[in-house]
Amino acid sequence: MKKNLVISVLMTLMTTVLLGLVYPLVVTGLAQVLFPGKANGQLIRHDGAVIGSHIIAQPFVGAGYFHPRPSAAGANGYDASNSSGSNLGPTNQKLIDRVNADVATAKAENPGKPVPIDMVTTSASGFDPHITPAAAEFQVPRVAKTRGLTEEKVRALVAANTQVSQAESIRTFRILAGQFSEEHGTLTPSMKLKRRVIENRYAAEIAALYNS
Repeated sequence: MKKNLVISVLMTLMTTVLLGLVYPLVVTGLAQVLFPGKANGQLIRHDGAVIGSHIIAQPFVGAGYFHPRPSAAGANGYDASNSSGSNLGPTNQKLIDRVNADVATAKAENPGKPVPIDMVTTSASGFDPHITPAAAEFQVPRVAKTRGLTEEKVRALVAANTQVSQAESIRTFRILAGQFSEEHGTLTPSMKLKRRVIENRYAAEIAALYNS
């Protein structure tokens, strides 16, 4: 019996050290080396300060921003420490009133357009950062007007981000003066970009993008 007790204690100590200390340290160390950005929460920094995360929505309300889905996480929503949905059933009057109010607000912003479902419903986590292409398209007129851009340019930006992965998504851009054309020497006769010409001609603008 004594022998069994000693074995049990040793096994407990060994598994505690291996699985509770060594294994977490190894996994954490590998994560920091192989993909530090994801391991640390995919943080967004501006001028050295953390301003958000790529995987957590924020309550953008300014007219010049694409607004995220509604959130039921925490008392005021978008609380990353309190992930949850509303837990309200489809017949709950509180939920019905909230959705109707959000639909009315959206219709006032863009009359005559159908309101995408994700603009008025919360995600299960409460802070899903993604919106559908339909929700982005619905908000294009407001964003374009506020930013002083044409709707075509904002739609082009939305389309570019829809067709690529998150790592390739466009986060900073510049509107260049003039047009790309064969006459200006920026396009080939088959309408392909002359990359070297563009890189040299807009070297300062490209450098500013990477330094911003």
